[in-house]
Amino acid sequence: MDATESETACFEAGIKFGTLYHQFAGTPVSPESAASLETAMADAIENQPHCVDVTVDVLEDAIADALAEQSADYLELTGRFMEVEMVVEYEGTRVETSMSMAGDYPMMRVDSVE
Repeated sequence: MDATESETACFEAGIKFGTLYHQFAGTPVSPESAASLETAMADAIENQPHCVDVTVDVLEDAIADALAEQSADYLELTGRFMEVEMVVEYEGTRVETSMSMAGDYPMMRVDSVE
């Protein structure tokens, strides 16, 4: 059985989230470098086929709060410190997705399929 266009579009979104998260998790980040990291992440993922929009929000306040409790001037990026929205279009199907924390887990979701 062949995948439908909607299923393929959702698969493409999942691939892009896996790439984004696992490529950038562990990247050293500070409040001062957050904006440039947001841009780099979005630009890198938008290079992939079918990806039409990516918004990455590195949570500078959360980073600053975590840094206040440690001696280093940076920390490693994890899902706890970012929120992401992504739009994938494949053969006329538009998939809107997002990532945010669900408890202590970075949950990646399909928000809509049109």
